[in-house]
Amino acid sequence: MVKELDNISVDMLHIDCNDDLAVFDDILKIREITDLPIDLHIITSNPENFYAKLKEVYVEYVTFQYENVGKPFKIPSDIKSKKGISIVTKTNLDVLKGLTTDFDFFLLMTTTPGQSGGNFDKQNFKIIRQCKSLFPSTPIHVDGGVNNEVAFVLRNMGVSAVVSGSYLVNAEGIGKALHNLRKPTTQSHTLVEDIMIERNELPVLKQEEINLKAVLQKIEEFKLGFLLVEDYKQTLVGVITNADVRKALIKNINDLNNVTAVDLINTKPAKTGNYNSITEMLIYLETLPFSALFLPVVDTNKTLVGAVTFTNLIKGAL
Repeated sequence: MVKELDNISVDMLHIDCNDDLAVFDDILKIREITDLPIDLHIITSNPENFYAKLKEVYVEYVTFQYENVGKPFKIPSDIKSKKGISIVTKTNLDVLKGLTTDFDFFLLMTTTPGQSGGNFDKQNFKIIRQCKSLFPSTPIHVDGGVNNEVAFVLRNMGVSAVVSGSYLVNAEGIGKALHNLRKPTTQSHTLVEDIMIERNELPVLKQEEINLKAVLQKIEEFKLGFLLVEDYKQTLVGVITNADVRKALIKNINDLNNVTAVDLINTKPAKTGNYNSITEMLIYLETLPFSALFLPVVDTNKTLVGAVTFTNLIKGAL
């Protein structure tokens, strides 16, 4: 299996270790076969038992499972591996703020740690967005239930690495399965509502609240480059982007007090429905005569429910 994975050029080998130091004997055997990077995920309540071996047997990445450790711990700085901490879906992301080691990456377990064959839980899309918001400079790895469709969505959400076990080894051909994992596009049945930024996390103003100062303050506060406008029923009225503000300023350059909501709001924005699949949204994007950096998301009643931004999606899918 190691030889086959080496031949098809996987990026690294992920090894789960359930509190067993014998894993380092296995790693030494693997080193005789390939020089692929090793990504070691250790599930133990006593991480200090592994420190000596980690200094002796180099692995490129090492991760400890937070819930099993259950206490503050510090990985020695002379362990040269990239250091990660892993949490399961039900663990609050706030625990990552109080860790004593500066970790190089986070591993989000989207199924039960150490068990293969589980299904990816879509609530993890929201957790990934929250994690990227809390720790924007820390890479995110994801392990659990990753198939080609999930990998496509995760890549376009900005996830740095995915672990795929059952999908690869149970496929008719591992090489073809790996190719499908890496494809820049795929037929995705995941819904827009699964990956969107929810309304309460977005810059939103009521139509009657629109004035130049309020718009500039809200855009600056959220730093997304746009503002969503709704009426008193939360129906989407339009959007205001940095470009809309710039055009309004140029139009009224001699008297900025003349800038009105009419000058600022684009009342016919491109938008998508929360019920659309990601594939349908991408097809729609390709029909637009401009490059959209975001899309407001509405439900069947045209109520504003969220937005999708395309910083990562454009890089990976278009």
